[in-house]
Amino acid sequence: MVTVDTEAIRHNEKAMRDYQLVLAARDRGDQRAYADLMKLYREPIYMLLLRMTHNPTEADDLTIETFGKAFCQLHTYTPKNTFSTWLFSIASNNGIDFIRRQRLDLVSLNTLSVRNEDDQYEYPLPSDSPNPEQLLINKQRTEKLREVVAQLKPRYRKVIEMRYFDELSYEEIAEKLRIPLGTVKIHLRRARLLLFEIMKETDS
Repeated sequence: MVTVDTEAIRHNEKAMRDYQLVLAARDRGDQRAYADLMKLYREPIYMLLLRMTHNPTEADDLTIETFGKAFCQLHTYTPKNTFSTWLFSIASNNGIDFIRRQRLDLVSLNTLSVRNEDDQYEYPLPSDSPNPEQLLINKQRTEKLREVVAQLKPRYRKVIEMRYFDELSYEEIAEKLRIPLGTVKIHLRRARLLLFEIMKETDS
């Protein structure tokens, strides 16, 4: 194991507590340590992402995704910075990526319009079709994700497939499955946590 200098956090009680939890989660696979880290930072991470996205549903999705990325990358964390700083950096980048995707989806057609000889407006939007290499990478990622999703219980597997493979909204999932909207959100939240646990075990 690589020895790291913990001087940056040694005199910070909260930072040292977090570092001990990180060590327990990373080195011993302590599930309680993972749960404690999420309990400590779930709400502030959610509030950060809510301020960035102005969308409670997206903020919730991005919060779970942030913890998933952080837990899968714990081996890269060192106490040069506090765990909270490191985690908020992942969350912030997650939010920025989301905002960029939204802006790409909402490109103003007015800025792209071209008037032709017939006094008609054309919109020469750039092609967003992936190249062959990107198609192959996306296919491999999708296949890997489907393998992991297949390990979930049926009720969790179904909502994940409908949300991320069929790209249905929460409301559409609730309508198709004939279950309350709140139940859909609970199942998705639990399913995402289970997915991250499975992926963490797969990568270890």
